[in-house]
Amino acid sequence: MKKWLFIMIVVLLVLTACNAGTSDSSQDNEKITVVLDWTPNTNHTGLYVAQQKGYFANQGLDVEIVMPGETGADQLVASGKAQFGVSYQESITQARVQDVPLVSIAAVIQHNTSGFASPVEKNITSPKDFEGKTYGGWGSPVEKSVITSMMNIEKADVEKVNFVSMGDTDFFTAVNRDIDFAWIYYGWTGVEAELRGEEINMVYLTDYTDKLDYYTPVIATNETMIADKPDTVRAFMAAVAKGYEYAIENPEDAATILTEAVPDLDVDLVKASQQWLADKYQDDAPRWGEQKLEVWNNYAEWMYDNGLLENTLEAEKAFTNEFLPN
Repeated sequence: MKKWLFIMIVVLLVLTACNAGTSDSSQDNEKITVVLDWTPNTNHTGLYVAQQKGYFANQGLDVEIVMPGETGADQLVASGKAQFGVSYQESITQARVQDVPLVSIAAVIQHNTSGFASPVEKNITSPKDFEGKTYGGWGSPVEKSVITSMMNIEKADVEKVNFVSMGDTDFFTAVNRDIDFAWIYYGWTGVEAELRGEEINMVYLTDYTDKLDYYTPVIATNETMIADKPDTVRAFMAAVAKGYEYAIENPEDAATILTEAVPDLDVDLVKASQQWLADKYQDDAPRWGEQKLEVWNNYAEWMYDNGLLENTLEAEKAFTNEFLPN
């Protein structure tokens, strides 16, 4: 009897030690914050996959995914209050010219899938059709510059467009109320229109100039992280890349992971959007996340030519492929 009691005590001590070791290991993971650019959607799926499937933990990271709140992702990342964030090539370009130390470390989607959407009954099929119409936006100078440059190609007059702010109003409410067209990502709002059975016309930016085929969105960090914690950046990107690669190969399961992590999302929309984006994430790039100097230079030149930049961009410092897994 004493022998069995002794054996049970030994087993309990071993199990306790094993559990303690596991707990300590988890607690030792480096805490990281990644800030989204907007509410969670399929642009962010790879992050949630990496979190839910343990890819971050396997890299020794304890990652919290947060929404930006009143302070945008760029500001939080640039100031070091967050280590990583979801950003856009256009905002990083503007930031770099103003000596803000943001750096893009991966393109989430390889080509620009955004454009100007309108209900088919508005008969807007080209930039020339913007004349006499009302555009609903968020008040950025980039919007009018993009619309102007596209209308100039067709010798149309941007002064005949009425610009108003949509605020937080969604596309479908706005076009049924007081606007004719708006700037959307087809992979989310366009897919939602399909599910609603509402026909829309799309005027894609990339149909009119290659210079508007920029990276949107991107994963960003700051120069301090790159200089002081390159191993952390590399570990983070190894997990994120694996997350997006999983979403590419398994869109339905990836959609389920996203909706389980964010229960407020529309399940049907997420599944349809995930399927649409699956082959857009990497597209024609040799690996997910790859960025080209030519793309950064082209868009910076376009911004400069359209008065959106006071100085030229040192594009080589605005992005890097260094931390993508081979």
